[in-house]
Amino acid sequence: MTAERYVFPHKHLLGIEPLDARDITAILDQAQAFEAVCERADIKIVPALRKKLVVNLFFENSTRTRNSFEIAEKRLSAEIVNFDADTSSLAKGETLIDTALNLEAMHPDLIVMRHSAPGAHALLARHMKASIVNAGDGAHEHPTQALLDAYTLRQRFGRLEGLRVAVVGDIRHSRVVRSNLWLLTKMGARVTLVGPPTLLPDEIRATWPEVAISNALDPVLPEQDAVMILRIQFERGTGAYIPGQGEYIRHYQLNAGRLARCKPEVAVMHPGPINRGVEITSEVADGPNSLILRQVTNGVPVRMAVLYLLCHPHGEQVP
Repeated sequence: MTAERYVFPHKHLLGIEPLDARDITAILDQAQAFEAVCERADIKIVPALRKKLVVNLFFENSTRTRNSFEIAEKRLSAEIVNFDADTSSLAKGETLIDTALNLEAMHPDLIVMRHSAPGAHALLARHMKASIVNAGDGAHEHPTQALLDAYTLRQRFGRLEGLRVAVVGDIRHSRVVRSNLWLLTKMGARVTLVGPPTLLPDEIRATWPEVAISNALDPVLPEQDAVMILRIQFERGTGAYIPGQGEYIRHYQLNAGRLARCKPEVAVMHPGPINRGVEITSEVADGPNSLILRQVTNGVPVRMAVLYLLCHPHGEQVP
């Protein structure tokens, strides 16, 4: 009797919340296969998305995510259109839905979008036949960041279940932390959120009651396998929630002194961009415990896996 073949059951990747542990594992396993492609010495391209059209719609600034998706698409041999919101008809008052319907008329297969409005991707998915990939929507979710974080942790420790992970910083405004909370709790990791009370909203406590909460960083550090530092998002108004930058640094910055309180093998992570000297020092960000650049590297095979599985849910053999 043969085992039932797994079929990826999702048309879109709107967030981590709709995924179950099997879906997450399928993406991470597929990313591992694509990592071998990315590590080749010569040809780093496979024809897995040949003749597929991918539109990149970025309404917010992005460096790592946008470039990572574009590299992933090129390595899968996709045809790519980069949509510039600043020079499009959106600048003339066109609605997102009208923009989507006009793009739909061009028959794209996949749309990768970043937007400042939470839920914008779900709105797009209701009006388009193309698969929608959420590259960040407001303070809601950033699913591919959580997936690459999980991939990096699994690569480092060989597992996710049972890992102790502290997430430190601007919890209130972070879409990264929400996707990571969905993913890490589904995969059996033990998460502790750390930050000032003003940056730990009640909504977080209500949605993830199993997650530990701490307003003090130092007592939490010795038991963690990984410490994920979040950027202070001053552009989203975080400055109004903390007494001052100096006070935040004194209580929550990950520096050499605090790193010495951790396990010797602790993994230091950050989704970027980094405010060096604020939430983390350069000594720690560039030190031997840091997996920050490894996260960036892993973003490409993880995003390749997402794009591939949305187009090939049956997991056909990669040519």
